Amino acid sequence: MCGIVGYAGRRNAVPILLDGLRCLEYRGYDSAGLAVHGPEGLQIRRTAGNVDRLAHLLEERPTEGTTGLGHTRWATHGRPSDGNAHPHADCTGRLVVVHNGILENYLELKGRLEAEGHRFRSETDTEVMAHLVERFLAGGGGLVDAVNAALREIRGAYAFCVLSVDEPGRLVAAKRGAGAVVIGLGEDEVFIASDIPAVLPHTRNVIILEDEEVAVVAREGVSLVRGGVPVNRAPVAIEWDAARAQKGGYAHFMLKEIHEQPEAVAATFRGCVSPERGTVILPEANLTPELAARVRRVMIASCGTSYHAALVARAMIERLSGVAAEVDIASEFRYRDPVIGPDTLLVAISQSGETADTLGAAKAARQRGAGVIAITNVVGSALARESDGVVYTHAGPEIGVASTKTFTATLTAAYLLALALGLARGFLAPEEGGKRIADLLEIPGLMERALAAPQPVEDLAAVLAEYRNFLYLGRGLHYPIALEGALKLKEISYIHAEGYAAGEMKHGPIALIDETLPVVALVPRDGTYDRMVGNVEEVRARSGRVIAVCHRGDLAIAQRADHVLEVPSAVDLLAPLVTVIPLQLLAYHIAVRRGCDVDRPRNLAKSVTVE
Repeated sequence: MCGIVGYAGRRNAVPILLDGLRCLEYRGYDSAGLAVHGPEGLQIRRTAGNVDRLAHLLEERPTEGTTGLGHTRWATHGRPSDGNAHPHADCTGRLVVVHNGILENYLELKGRLEAEGHRFRSETDTEVMAHLVERFLAGGGGLVDAVNAALREIRGAYAFCVLSVDEPGRLVAAKRGAGAVVIGLGEDEVFIASDIPAVLPHTRNVIILEDEEVAVVAREGVSLVRGGVPVNRAPVAIEWDAARAQKGGYAHFMLKEIHEQPEAVAATFRGCVSPERGTVILPEANLTPELAARVRRVMIASCGTSYHAALVARAMIERLSGVAAEVDIASEFRYRDPVIGPDTLLVAISQSGETADTLGAAKAARQRGAGVIAITNVVGSALARESDGVVYTHAGPEIGVASTKTFTATLTAAYLLALALGLARGFLAPEEGGKRIADLLEIPGLMERALAAPQPVEDLAAVLAEYRNFLYLGRGLHYPIALEGALKLKEISYIHAEGYAAGEMKHGPIALIDETLPVVALVPRDGTYDRMVGNVEEVRARSGRVIAVCHRGDLAIAQRADHVLEVPSAVDLLAPLVTVIPLQLLAYHIAVRRGCDVDRPRNLAKSVTVE
């Protein structure tokens, strides 16, 4: 969850580290800190609060150095405080460590180290690593050997970066299952970060560290080792424009990313489809004819917004491929001992590709002989590497913690995978595949039309911002969109909201409805329309305030609802990509009205890399 940056080169590391931390602040903003090695020796600056607090501290106590590391924290062990902020030093003060992840046996190790005379200054699990490295350095050998020895003592998930004054100009980074470690290669300088946008202003050539690898970084370059054996891996070129990771004139990243959705969807299917031939080309999915033929069941594992996407994906897969599909919350998947075998395909969905629970589900499925295909936004992510194949969403960097464009891009990727599976199995004829592809090609234009008139949403937000509870209702494919709309409101405005299958309303939630409860009803003109109209009438009869999301020109709903948010109509399987947009905008504008930090909601981090 936390964000790590590092730099080794000729320039002053401080402004580079600060800029990198600002790019990564979506990963955590409980505290921030950095350490640099320069003319004044090893200098540490850290503080509770966000990166701006750290920048202010550096104005008061400036420092410089050409090698350094930094950290922005999402607290796990120890409250947010100056003392618990990273970097953490050893007893000698000659080495420092930053860390993302959780060390499961830190209490055992801490007790042993304290018995040896080590003095701990924080409540964190991370500080254990600093003292372990110190202990092994005292036994002789270099920093890399000491780091490797320390890692053998640790249980859990980690991404570390270590700096020692005894080996100036070098950093050592290591990773095991706790988020990405990206190493950017520049001219006479090397960068380390937890996510690609933090290195894009400096270079597009990156190496992504794999599990159990240790990287030795200096301005001359980087060397990789796994289990004591050198690893040779060429860097990859990242195509993202660094400007795409900036706000581009929007008030918040989230608003920018909502408006980027038509392009994110188009980028995800671009080059993958041929409506004329009725074909879908997903070369990295490794959906071989043999795999497609043997699949009798698809299981989908995911968390949060990706779980809502998975619920839509289930309908896409069943309808387009004829294969039974089911959805699991990834954090529950392993603990119910699922029945999986070679005839099962697990689709693992994670926008970051680093979600710990989803990674665990993928590993468990592979151990039982299932095929695993990932849907993710990050090339070379842990999930992509853990899977047999991958469908990339190509949404570009998403900085806002609340997912928006990665949600609709994920739905697009799921639709492509469902089509590819249906065509490979012969369930869909090429002619039908061509028609389904043509439907998809229309979606970016429909999304642009849904985004073209934001004023009704802004006006409605002004009316609704003071309510404390919301109910979201949907049926069929729009039940997951009700869940997603409620989640967005909860995440960024801190208003209690619940999404329900509308058919369940009479089984309990209807007791909540009175004049104080706004009810957001998804009422597209599909097979659920008549029943949704009935639900709207039930809400009205109990004085609930109805906000209806409906197709443009639906006068019947306009007469029954207190407020209407209109969207253009789309084919039913793809309609959720359009109907979710007003719900994203409504949550955004309500949060802005309430003065909330839209891009960095409290207690949340972009990538949940611990269980």
